[in-house]
Amino acid sequence: MPYVIQTNHLTKSVGNKEIVKDISLHVKKGEIYGFLGPNGAGKTSVMKMITNLWKPTGGNVELFGEVLTPKSYGVLKRMGSIIEFPVFYGHMTGRENLKIHCEYMGYYAPRAVEDALEMLELTADADRPVKNYSLGMKERLGIARAVLCRPELLILDEPTNGLDPAGMKQIRSLLKNLCAEYGVTIMISSHILSEIESIADTVGIIAKGRMIEEISMAAVEEMNLAYIELGITDVKRAAFVLSEKCGLNNFKIMEGGKIRIYDKKAVPGEVSRTLALNDVEVTEIGKKAENLEDYFLKLTKTENGKSVGGK
Repeated sequence: MPYVIQTNHLTKSVGNKEIVKDISLHVKKGEIYGFLGPNGAGKTSVMKMITNLWKPTGGNVELFGEVLTPKSYGVLKRMGSIIEFPVFYGHMTGRENLKIHCEYMGYYAPRAVEDALEMLELTADADRPVKNYSLGMKERLGIARAVLCRPELLILDEPTNGLDPAGMKQIRSLLKNLCAEYGVTIMISSHILSEIESIADTVGIIAKGRMIEEISMAAVEEMNLAYIELGITDVKRAAFVLSEKCGLNNFKIMEGGKIRIYDKKAVPGEVSRTLALNDVEVTEIGKKAENLEDYFLKLTKTENGKSVGGK
């Protein structure tokens, strides 16, 4: 089985509006796949089609090598998911909500509910009505329900909404452990790029309903996108000096009077000295490296700096 999830030219229209167009993504067995995109980009729509909540207008979804249909009950039993905000029976306790989910799924492992509650640190509140849970507690209960039946695949749409930094760290550790120790394949969407960068093996970047790029985090790191960043008072003069006096062509003028030099032969001290000798004041200089956020922003912005996508 080459991929646990594969979408083939997936398209979805609602009325006359095309929400998602021609999305082909590939999630390998045993990896964490980060699904990134600006708000309004179509991430949730794609996840709804992968979990069979929405039917595509065009294209299809393959799960575990099988094309998803309305009768793919066996395949869907191998999956746990949170799409948008998790919904529960508010008058029932957290423990009762998990027990009834086991009944729905036909899953009767003796300690399944207790293990899920312990894993998400909800044991102390397990017998309180869910209507009295905080937003963060409901989010954790949703993740507990998603992992309850030991799925082979987890689909998580913004699973850390409402969590404080400690809670977010806990969920990151949990997802890493599920992947590393139990071989669970995980697809997670988030608008917090640092969160994805810390756990993902592969990222898919979507904007305006279209897939822009799929790339492994290893490939992002191997790009070695190191650069020298300069703070300059006269950007036009500095660009001339860098090109004509320093022989550098691989640089980019940024907002706020900054220039990034990507040329590997550039040496900060020599660049600063040459600029000073040519009457260009340097207010700051330092070596930096691009991260996933830089890479994401570069892909999802147009030349004039406006976002090309909006979740």
